[in-house]
Amino acid sequence: MASKTGEQKRMWGGRFSESTDELVQRFNASVDFDRRLALHDLAGSVAHATMLGETGILTQDEAAQIIAGLKNLKQEVEAGTFEWRVDLEDVHMNLEHALTERIGPIGGKLHTARSRNDQVATDFRLWLRDETHALIGLLREVQGALVAAAERHLGLIMPGYTHLQVAQPVLFSHHLLAYYEMFARDEGRLTDSLKRLNISPLGAGALAGTGFPIDRARTAQLLGFEGVARNSLDAVSDRDFAVEFLAAASLIMMHLSRLSEELILWSSQEFGFVTLPDSHTTGSSIMPQKKNPDVSELTRGKTGRVYGHLLGLLTTLKGLPLAYNKDLQEDKEGVFDTADTLRVCLTLTADLLPKLVPNASRMREAAGRAYSNATDLADYLARQGLPFREAHEVVGKLVARALREGKDLQELTLAEMRAACALIGEEVFEVLRLESVVNARSSYGGTALDAVRAQLAAAKARLEGQG
Repeated sequence: MASKTGEQKRMWGGRFSESTDELVQRFNASVDFDRRLALHDLAGSVAHATMLGETGILTQDEAAQIIAGLKNLKQEVEAGTFEWRVDLEDVHMNLEHALTERIGPIGGKLHTARSRNDQVATDFRLWLRDETHALIGLLREVQGALVAAAERHLGLIMPGYTHLQVAQPVLFSHHLLAYYEMFARDEGRLTDSLKRLNISPLGAGALAGTGFPIDRARTAQLLGFEGVARNSLDAVSDRDFAVEFLAAASLIMMHLSRLSEELILWSSQEFGFVTLPDSHTTGSSIMPQKKNPDVSELTRGKTGRVYGHLLGLLTTLKGLPLAYNKDLQEDKEGVFDTADTLRVCLTLTADLLPKLVPNASRMREAAGRAYSNATDLADYLARQGLPFREAHEVVGKLVARALREGKDLQELTLAEMRAACALIGEEVFEVLRLESVVNARSSYGGTALDAVRAQLAAAKARLEGQG
């Protein structure tokens, strides 16, 4: 690293007579984290050099030499042999300096008609585009795991809850498919974000464009962008795409956290609904009997971390005047960390779900408790012609009687039920059976077996259509 005495000439240092303070140099540098943009920076530079050669801004020979040098640098970066230097500040200056060292002064011509401002905006979009596609793939894996588990355990009955109180019985498959729908929406948000993300800022220069006869559409085409940013000021200062990614990521983490919370509850001794695999749990250093759901807990915990990155970037952006400001160096670390966090949480969730073992008997027992069939008795009376509000009161009194006697509703005798309402007949016991209660919810999207089969078929068709 350069010393305070200025032994290393800055690539921007012509105006400066004093070397940069060492602490300022480290404070200003971003290469420790933005080097992960290296391959995208090189791709952007190849496209820029190609365009410069095609438009005659550089000669064909100059462009060819630069492109060959960039391809050699790519091999070094991929092999992990490239030497990164903090005194060169960032990924862009490191690569440009290395290029010039290898091919001579002609390497300095690469920066013609380009600024680090439009360069970094381009790199960041290219990197996030690749990450978004990768995360969409992982979301599909989680959706596939949920659909497979729902199909594997079709028919298993569990309690459905409101206010974390037993409400009505549902199929376990129905519950899993609720999460499928959440992650399908998440996939849709990421896919939709690509329309705004996949726009090229390259050629916007520092803020005002350039006087060189560049072809921005050509570089956009070479880099796979779907369009070109229309305003140069906006092109270099826009980070909406990063905020949008963090917002979508926050929703994904929220859904992962809700699923994790339920797995934590369900695997506890108090619930006993599922057994988590040994491969995704840990033990206690002092209590040998413990099996802790650490993967689920960490997923739940990391959700706040991602929320923090979203709020952090929004706060960074809220007071920035146009166009580029050094504050924007703070846009990347949170996005990088969020993408890394999402990758591991989605991967672990997709791995865990196939290994989840439900306790069918425990779920069924819990589903049949707390008078979860009471609504069906009220519906039965309403179908007999009793106004629902009167039926509600009748069933409430029968629940109260059952509570006093320590019985479930179906354990009351027909005579006891008819004492509350003469409309009740022998068929009521079939109505109160768990399978009947579940299958009565046959409306579109309901928990009846046929309705859930329809949801499964639709989910599988959507996943197969995405493949």
